[in-house]
Amino acid sequence: MSQISVADFQALIDAELPLVGLFGIRTSDIGHGQARMRMHFNPGLIRPGGTIAGPALMALADVTLYAVVLGMIGKVELAVTTSLNINFLRKPGQKDILAEGRILKLGQRLAVGEVLLYTEGEAEPVAHVTGTYSIPPRR
Repeated sequence: MSQISVADFQALIDAELPLVGLFGIRTSDIGHGQARMRMHFNPGLIRPGGTIAGPALMALADVTLYAVVLGMIGKVELAVTTSLNINFLRKPGQKDILAEGRILKLGQRLAVGEVLLYTEGEAEPVAHVTGTYSIPPRR
């Protein structure tokens, strides 16, 4: 069972991470150790070559990993990204981008996870992302 609801997580990112709203990112599902997000297609995110810009894809992956971590530990706003690595696998289509994240390891101070990004309606991922979050000590 998730330690944070979809509504509570969406309210948190809407209030504290306004950049997420500019990218059109919405929370679909958060479970214990997994999350799904959606970035609505916006022609303003297209870069030369007709592909969705890498920074937008990285933002989607990062916020998905944040949802994965908070799904495990609850609302800990100061859990922060310490590393994020993205491998672009293929050109995303000009449609919504879907993110599926999961936890790989949760420790006392670090959480490691991965996110796969997909163009809506396509089976093969467009990017594979791994990341680490720092978890502040509990008081």
